[in-house]
Amino acid sequence: MASRSSANFFDLASGDILDIPQTPRALPRMMTVPGIISDGCRSNDGDSDSMSSACHERKIIVANMLPLHAQRDTTAEKWCFSLDEDSLLLQLKDGFSPETEVIYVGSLKVDVEPSEQEEVTQRLLEEFKCVPTFVPCEIQEMFYHGFCKQQLWPLFHYMLPMCPDHADRFDRQLWQAYVSANKIFADKVMEVVNPEDDYIWVQDYHLMVLPTFLRKRYHRVKLGFFLHSPFPSSEIYRTLPVRDEILKGLLNCDLIGFHTFDYARHFLSCCSRMLGLDYESKRGHIGLDYFGRTVYIKILPVGIHMGRLESVLNLSSTFAKAKEVQEQFKGKKVILGVDDMDIFKGISLKLLAFEHLLQQQEDLPGKLVLVQIVNPARSSGKDVQEAKRETYSTAERINQIYGTSNYEPVILIDRPVARYEKTAYYAVAECCIVNAVRDGMNLVPYKYIVCRQGSPGMDEAMGIKADSPRTSMLVVSEFIGCSPSLSGAIRVNPWDIEAVAEALNVAITMSNSEKELRHEKHYRYVSSHDVAYWARSFMQDLERACQDHYSKRCWGIGLGLGFRVIALSPSFRKLSLDHIVSSYRRTQRRAIFLDYDGTVVPQSSMVKAPSAEVISLLNALSNEPKNTLYIVSGRGRTSLCEWLAPCERLGIAAEHGYFIRDCKTSEWDHLDSDLEWKEIAEPVMQLYTEATDGSFIESKESALVWHHYDADPDFGSCQAKELLDHLESVLANEPAVVKRGQHIVEVKPQGVTKGLVAAKVLSMMVESGKPPDFVMCIGDDRSDEDMFESILSTISSPSVTAAPDIFACTVGQKPSKAKYYLDDTADVLKLLGGLANASNPKPIDTAQFQLAFGSVI
Repeated sequence: MASRSSANFFDLASGDILDIPQTPRALPRMMTVPGIISDGCRSNDGDSDSMSSACHERKIIVANMLPLHAQRDTTAEKWCFSLDEDSLLLQLKDGFSPETEVIYVGSLKVDVEPSEQEEVTQRLLEEFKCVPTFVPCEIQEMFYHGFCKQQLWPLFHYMLPMCPDHADRFDRQLWQAYVSANKIFADKVMEVVNPEDDYIWVQDYHLMVLPTFLRKRYHRVKLGFFLHSPFPSSEIYRTLPVRDEILKGLLNCDLIGFHTFDYARHFLSCCSRMLGLDYESKRGHIGLDYFGRTVYIKILPVGIHMGRLESVLNLSSTFAKAKEVQEQFKGKKVILGVDDMDIFKGISLKLLAFEHLLQQQEDLPGKLVLVQIVNPARSSGKDVQEAKRETYSTAERINQIYGTSNYEPVILIDRPVARYEKTAYYAVAECCIVNAVRDGMNLVPYKYIVCRQGSPGMDEAMGIKADSPRTSMLVVSEFIGCSPSLSGAIRVNPWDIEAVAEALNVAITMSNSEKELRHEKHYRYVSSHDVAYWARSFMQDLERACQDHYSKRCWGIGLGLGFRVIALSPSFRKLSLDHIVSSYRRTQRRAIFLDYDGTVVPQSSMVKAPSAEVISLLNALSNEPKNTLYIVSGRGRTSLCEWLAPCERLGIAAEHGYFIRDCKTSEWDHLDSDLEWKEIAEPVMQLYTEATDGSFIESKESALVWHHYDADPDFGSCQAKELLDHLESVLANEPAVVKRGQHIVEVKPQGVTKGLVAAKVLSMMVESGKPPDFVMCIGDDRSDEDMFESILSTISSPSVTAAPDIFACTVGQKPSKAKYYLDDTADVLKLLGGLANASNPKPIDTAQFQLAFGSVI
C-alpha cells in the first residue's frame, strides 16, 4: 500500500477539500458475522437509509497512535508487533461487552517502507484488529510536531504566540498538513466502517476536523469525540485563525466529551460567541441545536485501569523495590512528584515551594525528601530545554543549601522509570503533589491512591499489618482536570509559592484519622470510576445521541470544512411555488398571515421600512377580493401604520395581536387588559440595563422588551436568565407573562399571542359563512410557531366542515411546527410575487412582477 505524495494532500485544504474522489479500497473484505463475508456493508449514497442486517455492531476507535509496540527484527528482516497494555485505547475495551468487536485506526510509532505497508496492514488487521494510516513522513512531521505540538497544544494550554520566542506563530502550511492528515485518517475509517451499525469514537485534539470528512461521506454516521486536553476560554481560542473550521468539525459529531465542566463551558462559550449557537440542558443532558441535529456535550473524567495497576502492584519486583525505597528513606517523610518534562507541569514551581517550606520550617531539613520522577518529554524544543535547565539548577541550589553528606532533600530521577519502580514510590510516599499550571486530566493522583491502598503482598513487604487503616495525602493544582473529582485533596494555585508550601506542610502534619477519611473517600471514587466506567458511560450516551438518526431527513450543505448536515422531520420540505400557486388558483376564500421582521423584511437589514416592491406585493394580494391578508408582528402599531400606510386594505396585528385592525380605515381593536404591571417590571428591567452594557429597553403600549443583542454574548445570556427569574418572581400575581426569545426578554399581557390573531380571523370567516379553503402562514421565529399551531387546531374544530389547503411555512431550514420552509426573505418575496401574478384581476404593474419574480405557468 504505497503512500501518496504529500503535495497532493496540501491541495486538500482548499475549498474543494471534501469533494475529491475517495481513494480506492485497499483493505481486504472482513467477516463481520460468522459465515458472511462483508465489504464493509457500505452504501455509496451519503444519505443512505438502508440498514444492513448482515453487519453486527462494532466500535471503531480512531486515535493518533495505535495501541501497539513495533520493533524491527533486523536478523529476520521483519516487523514484530505487540499490544501496548498500558494504552488507554486498549484498556477502554473493558467498558464494552465481550461480544463487541473493536477496530483501531491510527498511526504506528515507526516508519514502515511503502513496499511493506500492504503486508503490515493485513497482519495488523488480522492479528490485532488495527488499521494503520501510514501518513507520509513529511506530512506527519508538520501535522504532529508542527501544528499539533507547536500550535494547538500551547494554545489549548493558554500559551499565546505573543512573540517568536514565546511560541510559534500560526503557519498556514502546518494547518494544511493537519487537514491532510485528518483526511488520511478519515479514508482509513471509510475502508472498514459499516455506517449503519458501527459507532466511531475519535480521540483527542489531533483529529478535530476528521468528523467533517466522515459526516460528509455518511450523513447519519454514529460519531463521538473525546478531548483529552483542556479546552481554553473563548478569549484564548478566538485568536486561532482556523477557529471556525475546528469548531464546525467538532459539531459534526453526535457527542463531544470533556474531562471537566470548565472545558465544556469554554467550548459552549466559543460556539455561542463565534457561531451564534445556544445550548440548553434537558434532563441532565447538555445539547446544542446545530441545523436540526442535537450535538450532546458529555462531562466525564477518564479513570485508570484498576486491574492493570493492581497487577503491577503485586509483582515481586515491586515488593523488592518498595522495601528498598522504604529502607533508603527510613526516618524521613517522602513527598512524591511524577511529571513529564514540559513547561506546563510546574516542576520548577514545585521545587520553589519545597524550598520555601524548608526555609519556613527549620525542623524539616533532614526529615523531609521530595522525590521527583521526570518522564521523558513528549515534544522537543527550546521551551523543554529551558524547563529542564531551570529544574536542575533549582534542585541543585536546594541540595547545596539544605543537604548534607548523608541527606539530599531533592532527588531528581530523570531517566526512563519502569512501571514497577514508580508503583513502589507511590506506595511509600506519604504525600503526592501534582503542581501543573495546566493539564487536561493527569492520572498520577489516581494511581497514587490505588498504590497507597496496597495489597497483601505489598503489606508484607513493607511490614504493614493487614488490618491497619490506609492513608494518603494529595496536593493538587486547581488547574488540572482531576482536581474537581478529588474533593479530599488540598487544592492549590501553583503560582502561589507560599500557599503551595503551606499546603505541603498541612499534608505532612495532618492527623492520621483525617488522612484515613480522605483516602477512603478518594479510593471509593477512583475504584468505581475507572476506565471501564468512563468508556461504558460515554458509549451509552453516544447510543442515546444517535437513536433518532433515522427519524429525520438529512442532507448536506456548505463547502470545504464548513460542511454540515441539515436534519429535519420527514414531512418537512421546501414550499414549491408551483404547488401553492395551483392551490391558490382553484380556491375562493383565502386567509394569509405574514410575519414582518425576518419574513417580508430581512432580519439583518438596518432599514426596517418595507421596500417599494414589498408594498406593491402586499397591495396586490390585499386588493384581491378573495384574500384576507394580515401582517402579524411584534412591533408597535405606530411604526407599522407608518410603514404600511400605502396598503389600504391590509389587515395589521401589532404587538403580537394586542392591537388589531381589518384595514386602514377601520378602528383599532385591542384586548382589555390591566397594564399596571408595567410599573413593576420597568424598574427591574432598568436595573439590568444599567448593569449590562449594550442592552436597552423597548417600551411598547402593551409590552416591555429587554434587548441584549449588542451585549457580551455570555454576560447578556446570563443576565437574561437572571432577569427572567426576577421578573417571574415579582410578577407572579400579575396578569402578565414573561418570555425569553432570541436576545430578548419580553413581558406582555396574559393570553396575547400571534396564535390568537390567527384563531380570531379564521373563526370570524367561519362565523360569517365563508370558511377558508386556503390558509397560508409564513413566519421566522418562535412567536410564529403559535400561529402554526393555532391554525391547525382551529381548522380541525367541528365548526369547519371542509378542511382547507394549509401552508404553514417557516423561514429558514430549522425545526418547526410548520410543514414547509423557505430559505430566506428573498424566497418569501418570490413566492408572494408568484401568488400576486396568479391573482384575478391581475395586478396593475404585471410587467414589474414578471421581471422581478418570474412568471408562473
